[in-house]
Amino acid sequence: MINLAIVMLNSVYIKNYRSLKDLIISHLGQVNLVTGKNNTGKSTLLEAIALYASKCELNFMYQLLSERGENFRITETNKNATDTNIRSLSSLFSDRKVGFDIESAITIGPMEESLLGLQKSTDKSLSLRFIQYLDEIQRDSRGIVISIQRKLFEDNKEFQAPFSTFKVGLEIRVENNPYILPLEEDRPYSFSVKGVGGNESFQFIRTRNIDREINGKLWDNITLTDKEQFVIDALQIIEPSTERIAFIEENPRERTPVIKISGVSNVLPLRSMGDGINRILTIILALVNCDNGFLLIDEFENGLHYSVQEKLWEIIFHLSKVLNIQVFATTHSEDCIAGFENVLNKSIQHDLDGILIRLDNINGTIKQVEFSAEELKIATDQNIETR
Repeated sequence: MINLAIVMLNSVYIKNYRSLKDLIISHLGQVNLVTGKNNTGKSTLLEAIALYASKCELNFMYQLLSERGENFRITETNKNATDTNIRSLSSLFSDRKVGFDIESAITIGPMEESLLGLQKSTDKSLSLRFIQYLDEIQRDSRGIVISIQRKLFEDNKEFQAPFSTFKVGLEIRVENNPYILPLEEDRPYSFSVKGVGGNESFQFIRTRNIDREINGKLWDNITLTDKEQFVIDALQIIEPSTERIAFIEENPRERTPVIKISGVSNVLPLRSMGDGINRILTIILALVNCDNGFLLIDEFENGLHYSVQEKLWEIIFHLSKVLNIQVFATTHSEDCIAGFENVLNKSIQHDLDGILIRLDNINGTIKQVEFSAEELKIATDQNIETR
């Protein structure tokens, strides 16, 4: 497994990923809030950054496909695994294009300063593309296979094999470390893969993830550490009398959170206290479990009353600095933007690092507008629409 250090993104370049055909965001902060109308690619942007953060961990990639109903499986009428896998994976590419050239590749990574201005950093990028290849098999004198090397068609024009003998794979390149994922097997991602890395220092909270199944595990990771108090502090935004929380096992496959409130003798199931406090628990548990990594939150405001959002932003800004975490969140909410701006601009030291990014769909092309703290304050004061 590739073990590469996390690099915070000061900028990002995304090409050929779903609706993001050629998007450059030249400035990113430690905390980034993404706005825009429907169908402008907000969730897609989070997905792209999540793929980058996970170093294209295969189970995560196929989970993204499953959540959009695009993880197709072999059926009685279609038993061709290669065709089925191509159909699934092509969903990740702009216009579902299946191209075998470099220009058709998905590329996600940072930009770097050069003599010609900002340029794509190939050394720190993630790329995916379909490729055609042959397995070159070497045998010993007894006919026993001693090695198999995969040769790309584009690199080996001398091969005179008919087209039908070529195999199709997905080349995954993480920071110039390539791996070819064969597509002739059903569920190729289910096998142990050497060469494709994973990263535990990233968490992705989807739109409907009010109470995630993995919250119990995330709580176990921080039990008896100083991070327990971070969680309690966050829950006190909604319930100031919160003293402790724990996870209990209702059945062998399910653990649920309970809360101890001062002045109440019995512990209470957290689920009984509404979506807001459960959403905060999910966000804060994810946050304290991705030190030196990335936290991604789709539709930040889900389940949260406007009156608590600014307080939650305060905690997120603080802990992102303490734990060295880069945060990306999306929103449709004017209250969410206002809370973000208030926290960003009321800092006495003015040392908080946050940016608002608005995505616009202009004739099918996604463009971005970036608002610094000062620009966001001006827009808010003058009632300029930032959503």
